[in-house]
Amino acid sequence: MNRLTEVAALFLRLGFTAFGGPAAHIAIMHDEVVARRKWLTDEEFLDLLGATNLIPGPNSTEMAIHIGYVRAGWRGLLLGGFCFLAPATLIVLALAWLYVRFGATPQAEWLLYGIKPVVIAIIAQALWTLGGKALRNKTLATIGAIAFGLYFLRVNEIALLFAGGLVFMVITNIQRLRNLHPAMLFPFSGILLAQAPIPFSLPFLFLTFLKIGSVLYGSGYVLLAFLRADFVLRLGWLTDQQLLDAIAIGQVTPGPLFTAATFIGYLLGGTAGALLATLGIFLPSFIFVAISNPLIPKIRDSTWASSLLDGVNASALGLMAAVTVQLGVSSLIDFYTASLAVISLILLLRYKINSTWLIAGGALAGFVFSFIR
Repeated sequence: MNRLTEVAALFLRLGFTAFGGPAAHIAIMHDEVVARRKWLTDEEFLDLLGATNLIPGPNSTEMAIHIGYVRAGWRGLLLGGFCFLAPATLIVLALAWLYVRFGATPQAEWLLYGIKPVVIAIIAQALWTLGGKALRNKTLATIGAIAFGLYFLRVNEIALLFAGGLVFMVITNIQRLRNLHPAMLFPFSGILLAQAPIPFSLPFLFLTFLKIGSVLYGSGYVLLAFLRADFVLRLGWLTDQQLLDAIAIGQVTPGPLFTAATFIGYLLGGTAGALLATLGIFLPSFIFVAISNPLIPKIRDSTWASSLLDGVNASALGLMAAVTVQLGVSSLIDFYTASLAVISLILLLRYKINSTWLIAGGALAGFVFSFIR
């Protein structure tokens, strides 16, 4: 078996079986390519992981692209990423087809009624876990809190992310900035807060997801903030319920949560919309990995890059928290859903239950609640 075939076989299998979110995906990849296959050393694997945190996009997908490139060159880069994404994309596409036909009917309503509170708990658990790492000092905690508050004032989420990163980078490296012109410190200050509603079109759908894929740092759940700001608030193409349904579908399927874009694309533009949305949100990851891989030795030692990323991550956590509050209001609508969210959060934090099993339990609970509420 040549190297290209090895890359394709491994990531196609992972694409069908990698449940549990990016942390689980990366742990599985480490076991496969370091412990079992010896494609990389621990140090090389950590270098790749560090590089994925310095570029936008879904970390586990970018790890698949990085590993494919290291193992089999440019063709491995393309094939590793494609094989990891394709199974989840096809599964989500099938579920989107079913949702459009049955999701709004009483027969399917109980399923999402039980799943949504579990998704809220999963996001809350991610906030709790990531918060301890991202908000590790008062400055970063303040940046996160400001991003949280400004989100409710409808400040552009991209501006918040970059502003947070730039502010912390400036604070961290203040001694190096004495001779810089002030205008150089805020290259993103021209980003506007909101835009006028635009009628739906496939090209604009693609460009919107391309923008999101090009600037989204942090956990996959930060995707919620971007999707809600663009598709619910600015464009009005989705409702909050449809957005949460998309995240639930992305969570219950293998592969990256970013395949929620496939679901949204199908809702808005059918199969063509699904494929364009998927291409738009994942294409930047392939480009960023291709550019950054040769630069990894320099990137990992850069104090400028690391402090920028710290600030971006703090802002991202603030955005996650704000969106969780808003979606929680629309999802925890009665005693049953509130109880289900609390129980799910306890199981996640105390017993580390796999999120996929929790979502299956939420679907079952929704079925039971449909007979008693």
